[in-house]
This record gives sequence, C-alpha cells and structure tokens, in this order.
Amino acid sequence: MVAIPQDLPGSPEYLSKLRYAWRVCSVTSLGLVMIGISGSTLNVALPTVVRHFHADAFSAGWVLLAFLLVNTATLVFFGRVADLLGRREIYLAGFVLFTVGSLLAGFSPGIWFLIAMRAVQAVGAAMILANGTVIITDAFPPDRLSQGMGVYIGTLSVAQLAGPTLGGLVAEAAGWQWIFWMNVPAGLIALTWGAFTLRRVSRGARRPVDALGNLIVFAALSAALIALSEAGSRGLSSPVVIVGAAIAAVLVPVLVVVERRASHPVLDLRLFGERMLAFANAASFCNALARSALILLVALYFQAARGVDAVTAALGVLPVPIGMALASPVAGALGRRVRPYALSVGGALMSAAGLGVLLLNTDPVTPYWIIAVGLFLCGCGSGTFMTGNTTQVMSALPAGSLGVVNGFRLMIMNVGIVLSVALTLSVLTSSVSTELRGQVYAGTLSRVSPVAVEHLMTGFQRTYAVLFAVALTGALTAALARPRRSGRAESSS
Repeated sequence: MVAIPQDLPGSPEYLSKLRYAWRVCSVTSLGLVMIGISGSTLNVALPTVVRHFHADAFSAGWVLLAFLLVNTATLVFFGRVADLLGRREIYLAGFVLFTVGSLLAGFSPGIWFLIAMRAVQAVGAAMILANGTVIITDAFPPDRLSQGMGVYIGTLSVAQLAGPTLGGLVAEAAGWQWIFWMNVPAGLIALTWGAFTLRRVSRGARRPVDALGNLIVFAALSAALIALSEAGSRGLSSPVVIVGAAIAAVLVPVLVVVERRASHPVLDLRLFGERMLAFANAASFCNALARSALILLVALYFQAARGVDAVTAALGVLPVPIGMALASPVAGALGRRVRPYALSVGGALMSAAGLGVLLLNTDPVTPYWIIAVGLFLCGCGSGTFMTGNTTQVMSALPAGSLGVVNGFRLMIMNVGIVLSVALTLSVLTSSVSTELRGQVYAGTLSRVSPVAVEHLMTGFQRTYAVLFAVALTGALTAALARPRRSGRAESSS
C-alpha cells in the first residue's frame, strides 16, 4: 500500500489540520465580530452619546478617532511583540484588555474619560487584529486559505450587519452605556474559547522592538488627525491646522530615515519593495479610506438631514453590511477558481460604482431604494475586495515575516480608516457654520431650519465626491497589483 503524503488533500494529517484550522477560524472570527460590532454600534449611536455628555464637535469626533489612532499606531508593535512573547498569549491578552476597557467605558463620568477608555479598547483590539490574520494563515492549508479568509472577513460583515441595528436599539432602549457593556460577556466567551482552542507555538527569536519608530508613527498620525479635526471646525487657516500639518509633513521623512537605520524597523519598507505588494497595499489603503466612514456618514445623513431616530438610521445603513456579508464568503469560495487579483479589482470597481450612485443622488428627499442600491454596491464591493486583497497579500509573504508584515499591512489599512473618519467629518461639517456643527454630531440639525439642511447637503456632496475619487484610485492601484505568473501569490489560485 502506498502511503498518502501528509500534505496531500484527503490524507488523515491534512484533514486533521483542516479541522483544527476551522476551529481556529471560529476563534479569530469571534474576535473580529466583537471589535466590528463595537465600532459599528458607536457609529450609529454617536449622536446619543454626544447629547448625553453635551459634547462639542471636537470631542465628539475624538470618541471615534482616539480608538482608530491608538489602534493604528500599535498594530505593528504588537505584531513584533507577538513574535517574541508568543502569538497565542498576546492574542488572548487582547481580549482581556478590550473587555476591561469596555466595562470601564460604560461607567464614564465625562466625555474625556470615555475617550481614554476607547484608547484602552484600541490597545486590546490591536493585539487581536495584529495576530488574527496570521493565526489563520498559519492554520489553513494553502489551497484552503481563501475559504478561511472569506469566512474570517465575512464575520466582519456580520458584525457590521448586526452592529448598527444593535447600536440603535440599545441606545434608545437601554442607554448608551450598554453599547460598551454588551462587549463584556462576548469578550469573556472569546477569551475562554480561544484559551481552549489555540495551540501554543514556539516563540520567535528575541529581537529589539523599534520603540522610536512606533513613537514617530504615533506622533505623525496624531498631528495629522488633530489638523484634520480642526480644519473641519475652524478652517484651513487655523494655527492648529497649520502646525499640525507641518509636524506631520516633517515627521514622515524623519520616519523613513529612522526606519532605514533601525535593525528591526516597525515599518520595514524593504519587505514591500516588490511591485505587487506595493500596489496591493496602496489599493487596501484607498479602499479603507473610501469605505470606512460610510456607515457613519449615512447614519448622520438620516439623523441630521432627515430627522429620524437612531433605530431608523440603523436600519437605513443595513445594505452596506448585508452586501459585505453576502459577498465575502462568495468571494472566498470563488477564490479556488478565480485569482485573488481579479476579486480585488472587481471589488474595488464595485465600491466605486456604489459611491457614484450616492454622489449623484444626494438630497433629503431621495427615494430610499436608490440610496439602498448605492450602499449595497459599496458593501458587495468592499467584501469582495477585502477577501481578494487579503488573500493576495498574505499568500505572497515569506513565512518568517508574517507577524510584522501583517501588522504593517493592517497599519496601512488602518491609516486609511483613521483618515477616512477624520476627512469625512471635516469635509462634511465644513459646509455649515461653526455654531451648527455640534447639531450635526447630535443628529438634530433638521430641527434648526431647511436652509441649514441644504448647506449640509452640499457637505454630503463634497464628501461623496472625495470618497468616489479615492475609490477610483483604489481600483487603479488594485489593477496595477497584477502578480507575476511564477510568484507565490499565484499559488492560491
């Protein structure tokens, strides 16, 4: 009898590995659901939180931006730390920290304490996100990676599907505190299941952490976000905007110089010298920049322009996560027959088409079905793109650099997410007077006057135009990320 090779599909070893891989996928997917629901609920319930604390426009924006900033600035750091201390240990510690931050956020006595607890949540989320994709990539056989990635990313779609509805219902029925407290039992379940399921793996070689690089990244992003936030509130001529933009511009070349000299840089640009990886990550950045603030933007449209409550707004944005929830697993299944490159380009073009529909139909009385079509196209495009792009990048990486490079990949995407929220809020609110910007965040502008709403519609048109242009740029860079026929990136097709 001829022995079946261990890595051959159908062999007992292969089937055992596949069963373990799907258990691992259930753990990582649970983490992604928890983080996704937390973010999407707050996008819809933000006006409720703003009204409770009587927050001004600046602090209201930072309820969202604090999480995104800290999460982005620490992703690569925890990718490196996990290589040193153990990926399983850092991943599970992320659940602990995220759960504690969620519990304390619900007891916030003021808006800035809430912002601080959002930063604590962000650190925990960084530990989870920096390692989830790597854990899945290590667990799945190469020929099944696209399926596992499709399910993993599809759970984010489910989270974004449930999140807005939960956010609206919870904020109206139980109070904004429960937006955070409902993460506590989810976090405990995820921690227990992860500790039971994930196997211990050997730690990597002990290498120094690039503390200076992490500090510069954090400082540059902070300066850029403060400048963008103030630009929406006080205009481009504000001294804070000018100084913040100048600091960010100076720190970018400084970061490049520091990282070239570092022995183990937080941003190892040499790993992205290959053409396909460079353009694929550029496409990921553009897609994140174009899509990430969409649910927040549309939720504000329904509440501030149409005057509906949080529950109705939550139902109005559902076509986005529905599209993602349908497209992600379908794209994952197609990944065994269709190249990840083709999925990435097709998804990027679909996202741009959806934003084009919204751009051409920005009005307080636009029939909802038109808005729903645009949102659904955006959701389907994002789900398809993210599945294809993630599989394309992860399949092309050398095994020894998965942790750091995946952290870098996520960091690039998260910079797009951070800038998406900051840029969207800045462009949107620049169309109304300073006195009325707080009414936009509180979702009460429609009660002021029809003229104020018309001014806000100009802001929506400008914002959609910017996001549409970015989405088209993302489609172009995705098309330029065509892999070489002989490359490892083709191995998954």
